Amino acid sequence: MILPHTSLENFHFPVMLDEVIKICKPENGGDFIDCTFGGGGYSEEILKYPNTKVIAFDRDIITKPLAERLKNKYSDRFNFHNEKFGNIDKVLNNNFKADIIIFDLGLSNFQLNDLERGFSFNSTGRIDMGMGLSSISAEHVVNNFDDLSLKKIIKILGEEKEASKIVRNILKTRKVKKISRVTDLVEIIKRSKKKDFKKKINICTKTFQALRIFVNKEMTELIDGITKATKYLKFGGKIIIVSFHSLEDKIVKHYFQNYSAGRPNPSRYFPQKTIEDNNLFEKYKNMILKPSVSEIKKNPASRSAKLRFAIRNKRQFFNPSLLKLKFNKYIEIENLYA
Repeated sequence: MILPHTSLENFHFPVMLDEVIKICKPENGGDFIDCTFGGGGYSEEILKYPNTKVIAFDRDIITKPLAERLKNKYSDRFNFHNEKFGNIDKVLNNNFKADIIIFDLGLSNFQLNDLERGFSFNSTGRIDMGMGLSSISAEHVVNNFDDLSLKKIIKILGEEKEASKIVRNILKTRKVKKISRVTDLVEIIKRSKKKDFKKKINICTKTFQALRIFVNKEMTELIDGITKATKYLKFGGKIIIVSFHSLEDKIVKHYFQNYSAGRPNPSRYFPQKTIEDNNLFEKYKNMILKPSVSEIKKNPASRSAKLRFAIRNKRQFFNPSLLKLKFNKYIEIENLYA
């Protein structure tokens, strides 16, 4: 992949940076994990404080030059891994414990602005949508999946009410020609949906979201990532998650609420007497932080962001396997292509 000529830093705005840093308190030092390195905004800000160390992950190879720049500047305090955060356990030593673990689940601006990757509605390139280390493209999905599978993907992962009509038009179009360009897909969606002038979001948003989630197995990755990351938190450590759409936030909220002290039994399959033993976090305050008006003006893509965080308690870690059971319908859809 050819990197943009312009410095990648100019393409990325770390969402709610001030709020994240305030929660992190890097002035106190400590070990940090940045699970979604992206443009490096969080990592770089944390490393400005002398007693900090950061281990960063990103599945997108395009982030490597930025990571190398930070490595050159903070060689003994920064390490980067081109890996999915769902595989964090394949990289970290079992005995390692972090003070803070951060997830920013949104696309970076340099991914959106690289029109060859097909994330943007304005792209004239192929329908790719791979975020890195993906085994399938959106182009393959729209041209080869059957109508029932496409409906499931678009309706459930995209929460698109008009999924049936969109899929019907996809099938009609691909009988005539291969759907290869983003412009082709945009035209199909426009033909399929009624224009709602009251809505501010682009009518293609939900379909694009669905395909991107499916191609990158984002729901499976999120569940694996946040549960595995919890294993590496110190007692009193914080896990911070910035989400951008309702499916992500639903998973994060459920995880924090149902695996915190004082919350209801996370499953009817757990005996009532063990409720207090089956938690990983201190009592969770259902507090959501959102971007300021000034930040949204600077970076409109941040407008849908929600920040939640939880604090690890002193109980022994266990695998919260019931989280996958709760959201199994998403995982099953993502497993339509193994």
